[in-house]
Parts: sequence; C-alpha cells; structure tokens
Amino acid sequence: MTANELKQIRLYRQHLTDRADRITVAKDLLGLQSQFTSMAYHSLIIRCNESLDVSNWGSGLVKTWTVRGTIHIISKEDLPLFKYNNEIYKSHEWESEMYGGTVWLSAKRKEFFAKLIVELVASGVGERDELRRRCRIAGMTDVEESYIFNGWGGLFRPLCERGFLTYTAQEKKEFAISPEYTPMGEKDAKLEMLRRYLEHFAPATIRDISYFFGYTQSEVKLLLNKLPVNTTSVEGAEHLFTGEIRTDYPDLPKCLFLAGFDQIMLGYRKEDSVFLPSKYIRGIFNLTGIVLPAVLLNGTVAGRWKKRGKKLFISCFRTFKSGEKRALESAARKTWKDALTIEYN
Repeated sequence: MTANELKQIRLYRQHLTDRADRITVAKDLLGLQSQFTSMAYHSLIIRCNESLDVSNWGSGLVKTWTVRGTIHIISKEDLPLFKYNNEIYKSHEWESEMYGGTVWLSAKRKEFFAKLIVELVASGVGERDELRRRCRIAGMTDVEESYIFNGWGGLFRPLCERGFLTYTAQEKKEFAISPEYTPMGEKDAKLEMLRRYLEHFAPATIRDISYFFGYTQSEVKLLLNKLPVNTTSVEGAEHLFTGEIRTDYPDLPKCLFLAGFDQIMLGYRKEDSVFLPSKYIRGIFNLTGIVLPAVLLNGTVAGRWKKRGKKLFISCFRTFKSGEKRALESAARKTWKDALTIEYN
C-alpha cells in the first residue's frame, strides 16, 4: 500500500470523504476533542451530511473528559463506554478526589458543594458563572473557589466522571444532569474503543494506537490479541486494521480545512504522520499543547488557517501555486458558505 492510498482510506474512514450524521461521526471518531468547542463544531461541519447550525448541532451530544483525560464531545449513548468505571459511578467518596490543583479541601466540604452543584443543575441552573455565584452565596471562600472551579477540572471533573453531570455540547460553559447509564466495565470498554479505532482510524501502527489512547505498546498488543485484526504494509511498516480495504476510495480532496485538534492530526503519532511533513510539525503542534487548524492540500498539510468574521487568514508553510490557491478559495466558499476575504502570509 502506498502512502497516498493510506491517506485515501483514512480520510474516508474518518468521514472526510464519506459524510455521515453527527451522531455517527462522534461515535466512529471516538468523540471530537474540544478544548475549543468551535473547533469540535468545525470537525462536524466538514464531516456531516446534515445541515448544522449553532442551535441544533449539539443535540444528542455531550461534552466531558474521555480519551487521554481530555475534553471531548461525544454521543450521549457513549457515556457507558467512556465512563466505564463501575466503582466510582454515583460515588460520594470524596477523600481521594484531587482535581483542584494544590489546594487542600476536606472531604466534608467537597461533598457539601458537590451536592449543592448537582441540586442547582437539576433545578435548571447550569451556567458555570452562575454556579460560581450560587456557591459563593452558600459560603464558598476564595480558597475553596480556587479548588472547586479550578481550570484543570476542580470539583466538576469528578462529578462528570461519576455520572452526575455533563457539559452541554455548545460554546457556552454550561452543565446538565447526566443521563442515567450502566458503565461497561474497563475491559469491555477498552476493547470497544480499540475496535472502533481499527475500523475508523486504521490502518495504523501499534505506535499510533499507543499514542492515541495513551496506552503502553504492551497493553495495546494484549488488547489486539482479543480482536480480529488484519495487517498490511505501508512503505515497509506494518499497519493494522479491521474490516475490508476497498480499491475504489475517493481521490484525495484538493483542499480540506481541518479543525484544530482534528482527529486526523491526533489519531496518529505526529512524528510518523502520513499527512504532516516533519518539518511542519511545530506549525500545527505548538509548544503550549495547542493543535492548530491545518490546511490540507492534496492530502498533505501545507499551512494553517484562522477565521475572524468574514476574513480567512492562511499561514502558508510553503509557496502555494496558483492552482492550489484556486482550490483553496473554492473549498473556503463551500465550507463557510459566505463571502470571505482571504489573506495569505
């Protein structure tokens, strides 16, 4: 298999050349990483075969901590998959919980505010800032606030991990009561996540799988032994996958505007990426941990993009040919469907 054939398969399996509805996309891609919710929305826009706007795109979806301990937008139906730990589901044991930085808070105070927050959200008070205000009224001190509302999750992350709350899938920071579910259990959940990866991200190497999930390669190999797996060689490297490999995948798109934190970038070890030339890694994966929105020309990252209002700014990693610019401008009109001024630098 050639590198270009691998690109065609991955783009198709990740719904970039085979569009689907938003629930299917969220499930097949194991969620959409959502440090910036607007980027998760863009990930759906470029993959979905349905009309989405800010009023409806989050229907059936929730936002919570999942793969690699990072925030993702997932299908509500997948809560049992990602929140697979039976031992902590609906637990009010707070002594060992620690997502509030270095500030210490007693288990009694954690439990008090945890119950208060859940009661408030159940009553319809979901916005983070309003929850902060209500907690202050209830006696929350400045020190307690630095714990409960800590940027690394505070008290909200364990409330989501334990099946009490989820974020709503929207730009605004707002919580909702989690649907009831029965956690799958760790073994079954990890096997199902790996099965989906092999079906919708792969062909991929063991190092890619290890990178995506944050597992050791030894753990990956043990899981692979429990699944039906096929192999193929790409430029001498063994790649694994499930399902059939066709011979008629769509051609590589002339231009794609990938989202920031897009699964095409995060799904594989960046140093081995078939899409991202090594000399451009820092142009997409910056040193602060941000994965910037990439411009894919003929299946290869050639720059990054940023949109402000009706202006689209393109940072070129190399000189763009006139035909590439025409393809980019055509793709921009189809992607955003409004009159854009495009600036290159």
